[in-house]
Amino acid sequence: MAASRAPRPAAPAAAARLLGVLWLVSAAAGEDALKCEDLRVGQYLCKDPKINDATQEPVNCTNYTAHVPCFPAPNITCKDFGGNETHFTGREVGFFKPISCRNVNGYSYKVAVALSLFLGWLGADRFYLGYPALGLLKFCTVGFCGIGSLIDFILISMQDLGLLDSNRDLSVCGLPDFPFSFFTYHLMDSV
Repeated sequence: MAASRAPRPAAPAAAARLLGVLWLVSAAAGEDALKCEDLRVGQYLCKDPKINDATQEPVNCTNYTAHVPCFPAPNITCKDFGGNETHFTGREVGFFKPISCRNVNGYSYKVAVALSLFLGWLGADRFYLGYPALGLLKFCTVGFCGIGSLIDFILISMQDLGLLDSNRDLSVCGLPDFPFSFFTYHLMDSV
């Protein structure tokens, strides 16, 4: 006598039921929309920043960052800067994209270069840019015998005063300007 087996349910039917249940659960939970900041290039368009004619930097530059408005392409749905899921038509601001910029504190680049070129040996460029101690030192030494004036002209022309600003915290005796604080710091460090 042969043993009879109970019929097993068909494996494809069980898999289909399981996939159907998973689809219902995922459809009921809903998928979160993508943040507008995470859109790919080509899915949004950012406006050019408004540039200040005197400083040649974006008008709203703070902490080395400016923000420009970006518009998601038509028929894109994403979460805007307020966290609301929005269907965009291409005319609404979706997010603000940060761009790097230099803080110039309102000083005119053209004036600084002109002062450095013509009156740098008297320290006028440093007085103008807010470095009075170095301006006075350049005045008393006739621009460090011309070498300091040349270095300042190059730094100001390249708009690169980061070397000077980064050494402000290294100052000793309240003289915050390079090269005095730089050399004082290293001389004091070697003692």
